[in-house]
Amino acid sequence: MIEQLVNVERMEHTLALFGSFDTNVKMIEEAYGVTVLLRGTDIKVTGDAEKVGPAVRVIETLLSLLNNGEALTEQNIHYVMSLVSEGQEDRATQLAEDVICITAKGRPLKSKTLGQKKYIEAIRQNTITFGVGPAGTGKTYLAVAMAVRAFRAHEINRIILTRPAVEAGEKLGFLPGDLQNKVDPYLRPLYDALFDMLGSENYQRYLERGNIEVAPLAYMRGRTLDDSFIILDEAQNTTPEQMKMLLTRLGQNSKAVITGDVTQIDLPDKRSGLIEATRILKGISGIATVQLSDKDVVRHRLIQEIIKAYEKYYDHPSHPRRP
Repeated sequence: MIEQLVNVERMEHTLALFGSFDTNVKMIEEAYGVTVLLRGTDIKVTGDAEKVGPAVRVIETLLSLLNNGEALTEQNIHYVMSLVSEGQEDRATQLAEDVICITAKGRPLKSKTLGQKKYIEAIRQNTITFGVGPAGTGKTYLAVAMAVRAFRAHEINRIILTRPAVEAGEKLGFLPGDLQNKVDPYLRPLYDALFDMLGSENYQRYLERGNIEVAPLAYMRGRTLDDSFIILDEAQNTTPEQMKMLLTRLGQNSKAVITGDVTQIDLPDKRSGLIEATRILKGISGIATVQLSDKDVVRHRLIQEIIKAYEKYYDHPSHPRRP
């Protein structure tokens, strides 16, 4: 057994590090089998030699995040632990440095994982970016944030958000209302992200002016989209023909982000335009594909466990392969 001290200069950081009812510290203690105690302005970590070192590195990294104005959550504590296990904890502070945009409530939006940071950089540097990964990795939300950022900077004058209206067990014909009412449920995640970034009043104003368009993919046919930031969501459910149609709509001074999860294909014949496009367009300058993983999940911690459990189930030789 050994012990190691970590000095904390600001008491408010100590309170934030320990968390309500010491919740944060208990996560570290359980993960590494150590004991963490506060002694004046020092934090004392006690345990086996091979466990104390990583636990101290986690604590020091979390303190550096607090020093950069970041709040600690269960998600980023677990993520810092994973970075420490990979010897990349020094990269954690990079996540706190880059503000993507400010939400309607004044909250700075930043990348929460290195995968998300790579995704954001790809969108900045390329005309077309494919963001592929499981649910909860922020593919759509971050794409909308980048669109709002470009719109506020007057880099583009229109945000276009679209997704295919593919039924996942329901039929459009049985839904109540007119066509717009029928497709609204499919577009709800896009509305939610825009409301968060712009606020409902600004969103409605820009919508009426034509600066924002949220529509099913079929509405894009035959158009040329200039000075636009186009986001195609749930792209795994596009056919190859639909994907080609959307990509060839791109006009002057426009940018496109295509997001999807290839494990959630609802197409009858399973021939996904997203999968084909990432293969066909590989290596073309100005087009990037970023693969996000379960490590980039920023929703509830259990989402990571669910994704891993499904991957393990489908990868087992006695079970059918994933769709």
